[in-house]
Amino acid sequence: MQKEIILCGFGGQGIMFAGQILTYAAMDAGKAVTWIPSYGPEMRGGTANCTVVIADEEIGSPVVKNPDLALVMNLPSLDKYEPMVKPGGWLVVNESMVDRAVRRTDITAISIPCNKIAEEIGNPRLANMVAIGAMIVGLKVLTLADLETALNNHMPGRHKQLLPQNVEALKKGSEYVAEALKK
Repeated sequence: MQKEIILCGFGGQGIMFAGQILTYAAMDAGKAVTWIPSYGPEMRGGTANCTVVIADEEIGSPVVKNPDLALVMNLPSLDKYEPMVKPGGWLVVNESMVDRAVRRTDITAISIPCNKIAEEIGNPRLANMVAIGAMIVGLKVLTLADLETALNNHMPGRHKQLLPQNVEALKKGSEYVAEALKK
């Protein structure tokens, strides 16, 4: 098994942290994993994306051209990465920041209002964790428990008080997608 993932959005949306938590969860679960960050020149507000490859065996290349799953947090990212997702793959879209539908019909496309859900939890900065919770449903190689463990083990000490809200955001994202797939 090898899963190739791209997470993308604007700088400041927590894309890198989301990718790191996914990476730590895979590593802690005994998987082979790579994480490569990429920043636009503008820093906050510019483009930000990272690739994560999770595998049962040694990874030959960390480069991801056609991901099994893409998480897009804004419209420019949807425009860029929608065509790249492998046929049969997953595309998770933050509908709070995207005003168009996914055009492809050969992939599973899930739209979730990440920002709205994060605000309902009480912290708009949790949109990235809502998105990761949603994404985990399509990934099928890690569990919510794996992500919770990674957050607990790897969240910087200065942010530990945010752990319960982060876990709640993961669960809300996962529950939203599970409900959407029933329809």
